[in-house]
Amino acid sequence: MGEIAAYLAIGAVVGFLAGLLGIGGGIVIVSSLALMFSAQAFPAAFVMHMAIATSLAAMVASSFASLRTHHRHGAVDWDVVKLMTPGLLAGVLAGTALSRHIPNAFLKYFFLGFTLVVTAQMTLDLKPRAARDLPRGAGLAAAGAGIGVVSGLFGSGAAAIGVPFLTWCRMTTHRAIGTVAALAFPLAAAGSVGYIWSGWGVEGLPPGSVGFIYLPALLGISATSILFAPFGARLAHRLPAARLRKIFALFLAAMAVKVAVSI
Repeated sequence: MGEIAAYLAIGAVVGFLAGLLGIGGGIVIVSSLALMFSAQAFPAAFVMHMAIATSLAAMVASSFASLRTHHRHGAVDWDVVKLMTPGLLAGVLAGTALSRHIPNAFLKYFFLGFTLVVTAQMTLDLKPRAARDLPRGAGLAAAGAGIGVVSGLFGSGAAAIGVPFLTWCRMTTHRAIGTVAALAFPLAAAGSVGYIWSGWGVEGLPPGSVGFIYLPALLGISATSILFAPFGARLAHRLPAARLRKIFALFLAAMAVKVAVSI
């Protein structure tokens, strides 16, 4: 029961923050699950693989709920979504295919480094100046591919890369967050399929695993994240979130350090 309660709590926090801030949901899930899976003595060689895979699968529900709310607020640029999605799907599938051949320690420390970059970005409120127009179709597809590879390898990163990229291309912050929320849904769905395939037949995974996805964690997190994401998304259109982002950044840094020293 304690394990299930923890998954439900993670889902509630992640869903709300994903909707409110448009960033960090995957980082929270991966960090939390990596610590839980390690404590439950899951195979050490695949702790990060399972945490990343389950994170992407759990984000299918929360990202869908979030994109619906942003769409109702008119904050999704569907033309950009259509142009970026093919590259995004190719990138995330490539990332998941590579992951099986990458050692757990490599994933852990690169995840730590990525989290610290996101933390600095949020703490210092680093935003690129709107300096150029959106690229044409091939340019947007290439940007989508880059986001997909990073997200496939680390279970997060769509918002951390996508939102600054779109604001750099003269899109407003709220519209960039909404557009990336729409991209997160196909990304999470494709990443889930990729990690099922890459983890299929791996020996020693715990009961309840489908490929690298751990179903009890997936179901618990999804059950509450889909409920709380719309609340965060609605609040994002009413409140300036700069202070919340800085507080959340410190929380991310603490989680990343805990993962680094505990796994």
